[in-house]
Amino acid sequence: TRSLEVDWLDARNICRRHCMDAVSLETPQENDFVKQRISRGNVRYIWTSGRKCNFAGCDRPDLQPPNENGWFWSGSGAKIGPTSQRNTGDWSPTGGYNQPQPDNREAAQGNDESCLSILNNFYNDGIKWHDVACHHIKP
Repeated sequence: TRSLEVDWLDARNICRRHCMDAVSLETPQENDFVKQRISRGNVRYIWTSGRKCNFAGCDRPDLQPPNENGWFWSGSGAKIGPTSQRNTGDWSPTGGYNQPQPDNREAAQGNDESCLSILNNFYNDGIKWHDVACHHIKP
């Protein structure tokens, strides 16, 4: 519901309790569909099932470096294209440090921005993907 705001893991677990998973955006059409709903509903941000592989078993060469090659949709297991190729995904060209996403900005505070959220024009960038620390509370 619109009023329910939780961290990434709780959001995923709520979806799973209902035999679903958080949204995976594996095609431009799926991404556009979700962006339209965010715009129409004037939603500021949402969690997706997007996750950076930064846990046990993520030391495979094809996932290195994790911030570039380690992103995947946890709902389906599908890999997200390398973040260095700006034609894959819908990563924002900016963020809190005016750097292209994902920027792992909170690493300086000891946090890892390892979850993928869609933010609605948070940085005057339109509706775009951002890496966000998973402990943040969002709908």
